[in-house]
Amino acid sequence: MQKTALILGASGRFGRNAALSFEEAGWEVRRFDRQSETLWDAAWGANVIVNAWNPAYTDWESTLPGLTRQVIEVAQASGAQVVIPGNVYVYGEDAPDHFTKSTPHKAENSLGRLRRDMEEAYRASGIKTLILRAGDFIDTNASGNWFDKVITAEIDKGVIRAPGDFHVKHAWAYLPDLTRAMVQLCERRDPTPQFEDILFDGYTLSLSELNMALEDVFRREFALKPFAWWQVQLARPFWPLAKHLLEMQYLWNKPHSLSGTDLRATLPSFRHTPVEQALRDIFEMKIYPDEPVTRSGFCSRVRMRPGYARV
Repeated sequence: MQKTALILGASGRFGRNAALSFEEAGWEVRRFDRQSETLWDAAWGANVIVNAWNPAYTDWESTLPGLTRQVIEVAQASGAQVVIPGNVYVYGEDAPDHFTKSTPHKAENSLGRLRRDMEEAYRASGIKTLILRAGDFIDTNASGNWFDKVITAEIDKGVIRAPGDFHVKHAWAYLPDLTRAMVQLCERRDPTPQFEDILFDGYTLSLSELNMALEDVFRREFALKPFAWWQVQLARPFWPLAKHLLEMQYLWNKPHSLSGTDLRATLPSFRHTPVEQALRDIFEMKIYPDEPVTRSGFCSRVRMRPGYARV
């Protein structure tokens, strides 16, 4: 029997990819429209509710608790499993460099505390919940994340912007891989744990290593230049978002990676897309504008440069 997934925030980066991954796996997908639908009606009969609602940072305090209560109430009534894209905000600045299932959630900044409270609400609710936790997203479409909005925004000019230390390890998640793993986790047969927090290891790449990977794919050199955080500081008095960007700035200077132990144990056949393949898929139209490149032919011609991770 065909299963049904309800996607909340289907126009956002995670929601869009989640909808595509469920459809590719043969699920019926409902993309929730807040303008014309009620959550109660849309969720009825759904096996899975993907809570990909992601308000602006400035709205988290006023909206996140209410959205969480809505989803919990509907899931309790309908019996649907809730899936949440988790992040690394919950750990805090003093956390160890390698995050595992047992790493304490001790974040004290405002965004980290809100995420901690949200996850604890799901844990306490008794509904079936899966948190799939990952690092910064790399999306196939420009979606306003750090990767496309800042880091590669000037790639056509030969510049890669680094929001932090060039050589600090950073966690990344290629969204088609992340949502593909999510679907496979949802397709497991019961019994599965009532509350799961599974870490998605993705890629661990410093900004320097990411720059080298891009150079290998494009076959050209890029200038790695620092992002101008001083401009964000200056804008803080009159730009509300600046406060939250600055409070999370530490993640660009704190080495961090996620353990893939639980993911591999749960999905032993799952394989990440190689870094250069993912980057090629994102920038395919920019690499050889006058010479179409087939998927099968390109990767054999891309030179892997020593010094960055291939997973």
